[in-house]
Amino acid sequence: MPRNTVLIIDYGSQVTQLIARRVREAGVYSEIHPFDTDIAKIKALSPAAIILSGGPASVGEAHAPELNTALLELQVPILGICYGMQLLAQTLKGTLATSTTRKYGPAELTATTSDCPLWQGLPKDRPLRVWMSHGDRVLAVPEGFEVIGKTETLDIAAMADVKRKIYAVQFHPEVHHTEEGHRILQNFLFAICNMTADWTMSNFVNEEIARLKAEVGERHVVCALSGGIDSTVVAVLLHKAIGHRLHCIFVDNGLLRAGEAQNVTEYLGKHFDLNLIHVQASQRFLSRLADVEDPEKKRKIIGHTFIEIFDEEAKKLPKVDFLAQGTLYPDVIESVSSRGPSAVIKSHHNVGGLPETMQLKLIEPLRELFKDEVRKVGQELGLPEQIIWRQPFPGPGLAIRVLGKVSENRLEILRNADRIVQEEMRTSGYDRKVWQGFAVLLPLRTVGVMGDDRTYEHVIALRVVDSVDAMTADWSRLPYDLVARISSRIINEVKGVNRVVYDVSSKPPSTIEWE
Repeated sequence: MPRNTVLIIDYGSQVTQLIARRVREAGVYSEIHPFDTDIAKIKALSPAAIILSGGPASVGEAHAPELNTALLELQVPILGICYGMQLLAQTLKGTLATSTTRKYGPAELTATTSDCPLWQGLPKDRPLRVWMSHGDRVLAVPEGFEVIGKTETLDIAAMADVKRKIYAVQFHPEVHHTEEGHRILQNFLFAICNMTADWTMSNFVNEEIARLKAEVGERHVVCALSGGIDSTVVAVLLHKAIGHRLHCIFVDNGLLRAGEAQNVTEYLGKHFDLNLIHVQASQRFLSRLADVEDPEKKRKIIGHTFIEIFDEEAKKLPKVDFLAQGTLYPDVIESVSSRGPSAVIKSHHNVGGLPETMQLKLIEPLRELFKDEVRKVGQELGLPEQIIWRQPFPGPGLAIRVLGKVSENRLEILRNADRIVQEEMRTSGYDRKVWQGFAVLLPLRTVGVMGDDRTYEHVIALRVVDSVDAMTADWSRLPYDLVARISSRIINEVKGVNRVVYDVSSKPPSTIEWE
């Protein structure tokens, strides 16, 4: 574990994860924990600093999340953001006012003191454009604090108790709309907290290999290997830690893309010295998914079946006690609502589909990493570009891209359509310009005309998004001729499809996958 750890206390903001990302990008390790985390657990983590996130609540309303005053007694630097600032003001006996309407959008921030370390290196000849999202506001700062920033509508847009190293801002420095927001966070980390930028993927690799050696000891591990960047990085990390006591299991669940099972097993078998076990289980998965339409049921059935197979395969091996998975931080955040008062979006097969009776202990080396960090780990491990930049593919596979009932016929239609999407994205070079692009088979049919005949066939949705870590995403503005080429090829080459639509939804409010 790096020497510096910043704990982010989550009060339910939709952009709390961005705070963690910005801190890590600055080279400092960060973790997100819910506002009601036990103080003993927080003390055990020995944080070097604490950041209080924003949140949707009003500090004056009933059942609003509160600030645990024990955090103030840790005597570490604190930065409050938006709701975090209001909590500090309320807890430390400042004065607050509740607005009837929310302030949402840009504002011009003017520093009211020239020597504040939080503003170090920022332009002094003009205001900064910052992003606001709040209802309450601070009318009077608590004792020991001074006003360090204001806007055209807020006399107190930032405050500080320099002696106790407690700082607070009403705007969101973590979002890209805030000018110099990264510099403000870096000033908190380095000018105020005197931290060292020791969170690097090189350090992570070395420390994680050592940790895995200690945790596993002389025992054996099975790894759920899909061939994607996440599970491949897990496999290589474990292989470096425990060698051939790692047993990689690739399960062909019948929900993979065209030719994927053969490509993955041949490539990994050729380039990596892994104990690779190839399990053909298509019929088991498809029979259990027959007539199942609810996406959550699909995910849980797939997750349970995966674990069942791993248990079966593990029994054939000596002393297997662990199951390794490529679970990432966004998987955990979306699947578990304990990290702040936010709702569960969906369960991931890595997280929400695990049975309580599972016989193996989980190992998830990437559980606290974002996707771009995993790619950097892959580079540190010397993985080839085609694996590092392989687009994300959901654990439940095509089952959640075939909306409604899953059948071999519907899977084949989707595979053929998706093959065309992947080919055209690679040919155009857009496979490296976007986060993810794929086809979705919709549970409906539409009327069409092919030649002189009326058709009544399936609809394919094209989903292409831009993102950094999948926490947020925007639909990709592909060139019209590329979209037209993909559509034309699918309609002409895929039997059973007569219409292609383009998904222009962002995340939030939509998710990247349709199910």
